[in-house]
Amino acid sequence: MARSDLLLSLVRAGTTGDAARFRKAVEALIVEERAKKHSVLAGQLTEQLEQKFDASNESTNGHHGNGHANGSAPTPYLSVQDVFFEIVPRRALTDLVLSSAVQSIVRELVEEHHRQDLLRSYNLQPRNRVLLTGPPGNGKTSLAEALAQSLSVPLIVVRYEGLIASYLGETAGRLRRLFDYVRSRACVLFFDEFDTLAKERGDIHETGEIKRVVSSLLLQIDNLPSHVVVVSATNHPELLDRAVWRRFQVRLELPPPTAALAEEFLGRFFRDLRQPLRISSKTISRALKGASYSELEDFTCDVARRHVLALPESDLNKIVSQRLRQWENGLVHAKSK
Repeated sequence: MARSDLLLSLVRAGTTGDAARFRKAVEALIVEERAKKHSVLAGQLTEQLEQKFDASNESTNGHHGNGHANGSAPTPYLSVQDVFFEIVPRRALTDLVLSSAVQSIVRELVEEHHRQDLLRSYNLQPRNRVLLTGPPGNGKTSLAEALAQSLSVPLIVVRYEGLIASYLGETAGRLRRLFDYVRSRACVLFFDEFDTLAKERGDIHETGEIKRVVSSLLLQIDNLPSHVVVVSATNHPELLDRAVWRRFQVRLELPPPTAALAEEFLGRFFRDLRQPLRISSKTISRALKGASYSELEDFTCDVARRHVLALPESDLNKIVSQRLRQWENGLVHAKSK
């Protein structure tokens, strides 16, 4: 049987004529029925919902069919699966080394979704819009995956090569199909390099098409049900449209690791190897000063490879010393500036 809070939400939406609330309540019902393996009922609810809102859109737009406005040429049809790929998340939050502030906020967000029934009984919703900023290689994609893993939902990663079209209006149409697809399932929807889509509309160098795409994107994000967690990441927050910022209830900056966090990252790795090491993690982190998390991970993977290939006579201290010399000489990575 459907939860009482969803039934109440449906009744309230029906009596007040609140179409947005009605849609979100039905979508939450669909997600619940899918979780119970009631695929037939979930499919029927989805079909009825799509018919209702497709009819509403046609009435609002005043036209039918696949014609393009402003005389632009049609493009070959792309299915919604062409604009994303789906990942079964495997990286856990406990695998990441995060600052205490970021850890606290992410744990709160996960708790809100695990206890969403309680929140809904008080007419509240869990937060579901997250913006991640910071230089490349410092865990934005990993955090999106770990969040999906903590929520036990798939990670849906947007493919810009399938989403962005050359014809007027086509990108907004593909965006709409993507959001319609994810609305009726629990998932984490991940936009990497978010500034590709959500550019500042006041930029005089941008075309009217980009401005329409941004407007469509913001509208779709506003209308997402809470069981869809949208995570957007950017290395260039200064390029984002100003209206984008207030759409996200959680805004986290992921900077390069501090010396203490780099030491913790390296310490975990060397403890897992279970081999005696005379060089301390603190000494290694100092030698790798300025490295991003991605570069630290590359360093540890390189050490692990050489260690495994040298078994059973591996000298871990010698391997680490060699890798550090290569780092210092710029033979493995160009050191971060």
